[in-house]
Amino acid sequence: MADISRYPVPLHVAIIMDGNGRWAAARGLPRVAGHREGTKAVRRTIEAAINKGVRYLTLFAFSSENWQRPPSEVADLTFLLKHYLRSELNELHDQGVCLKTIGERDRFGPNLAEELAAAEAKTAGNTRLTLVMALSYGGRADIVDAARRAMAAGLTPETLNEGNFAGFLSTDGIPDPDLLIRTSGEERISNFLLWQTAYSELFFTDVLWPDFAAEDFNRAVEEFATRERRFGARPV
Repeated sequence: MADISRYPVPLHVAIIMDGNGRWAAARGLPRVAGHREGTKAVRRTIEAAINKGVRYLTLFAFSSENWQRPPSEVADLTFLLKHYLRSELNELHDQGVCLKTIGERDRFGPNLAEELAAAEAKTAGNTRLTLVMALSYGGRADIVDAARRAMAAGLTPETLNEGNFAGFLSTDGIPDPDLLIRTSGEERISNFLLWQTAYSELFFTDVLWPDFAAEDFNRAVEEFATRERRFGARPV
């Protein structure tokens, strides 16, 4: 592999963490085992992002569609989210990570919603990496909610534009992702950051999320650096 240190680094990387269930099934384990192993990949990926100088990392941790999964799996995912928050928060804080959440976190109940708010408050002053956790998040709902907020703020059809509309999205103040990674071999966006990824570079890998390592993250960053970003413009 080429020397990754000489490549430009994306400011913001977003990841669709896919493949926990298949990882567990391949080993004859319950799905929760895959989700549990996936939290280790989260830790590795945060460290890799920090080491490469990425400033924003957004993880699709729980989609709005995940509520349709069996209640037992939803309960397992919620428990793991609580466990991750309680076991990793101090380490994240010590690493200089600022935690933010987007999505309908109130759907997880008042206790977890309050813990998430407290974690955001505790890490608000950190600047090394902003970790955005998308929880009960859907891209279409984000756009619809932004439209409602824009109307409530009094914006008219004549004054509404892409610039001021973006300020009503849940990601206001966060730059759009430069690079979107999806694991497990699936090649679709799955209702994730639909507005924000309009010009993101897409990187798909067959690696299942629990097996995702720093080397895989670096490989995606290396691939990103070889692409010519045009943002819709034709080459001169």
